[in-house]
Amino acid sequence: MDVVIVSILAGISHGVVLFLVAAGLSFVLGLMGIVNIAHGALVMTGAYAGLAVAKATGNLAIGGLAGALLSGLVGLLIERGFLRNLYRLQLEQILVTFGFVYMIANVHLWIYGAWPQAAFVPASLSGSVTIGQFSFPVFRIAIIILGLFLCPILWWVQDRTKIGAIIRAGMDDPDMVSVMGINLRPINIAVFFLAACLAGFAGVVGASPLGGVNLGLGQDMIFLAIAVVVVGGAGSIQGALAGSLLIGTFSALAGTYLQVMAIFVPYILMLLILIFRPQGLLGRKSS
Repeated sequence: MDVVIVSILAGISHGVVLFLVAAGLSFVLGLMGIVNIAHGALVMTGAYAGLAVAKATGNLAIGGLAGALLSGLVGLLIERGFLRNLYRLQLEQILVTFGFVYMIANVHLWIYGAWPQAAFVPASLSGSVTIGQFSFPVFRIAIIILGLFLCPILWWVQDRTKIGAIIRAGMDDPDMVSVMGINLRPINIAVFFLAACLAGFAGVVGASPLGGVNLGLGQDMIFLAIAVVVVGGAGSIQGALAGSLLIGTFSALAGTYLQVMAIFVPYILMLLILIFRPQGLLGRKSS
């Protein structure tokens, strides 16, 4: 039983990181119709820069903010410079953003070198708690608490605020929103920037559960994020949360009891969802 509890907790902490990555990707896809393959590279950008700042200052919070801001600015550059004329042109979006994956990876290779970067864990969060015969890192518990704090905020913004109502209306019928005199362009820009910031922040706080940071992180994270969006459904905080927790938990359990299958769990879940519920568990049908 202790093994199951530890595995579930590990899966939830991993799921929180996936949620931070996939929530932004889900809204960018749902609102703007942009398939941003470079979203994973933004995770890597934030992780490298944020960890460097955190190690230099000894403060993970400052590192997380620095990583989020840099990823947001890089994402804004990509959107304003290359994607603003490619809305709803998904093939062109994929080709452009796929190119940025390699460009960003090579920039990081030039700056940081080829060696992986170790995660930064503050001394106050470096211990562990005992669960039966096993120990569980305090840092992962802190990630779960962070998720419990951020998820309701994003949920509230989506469902209870005017800006959230505009975003949801823009997903369902952007032409009608425009006819009502609402300019969706600044909303689109803000959503893309926020999505990039969340990705960068996730790279910093998720470096420990992900085993550090390396140049392949961008490609790994975009595949997982897409799986989360497909399982949970595009354009929904609830969907991103459900998809990330399912993938994180089932992957952790498979890693404990059936290691050979753990890497395939996200894609098996994605395949089942595509067969039986193509819009995702909690996705918006119009998206």
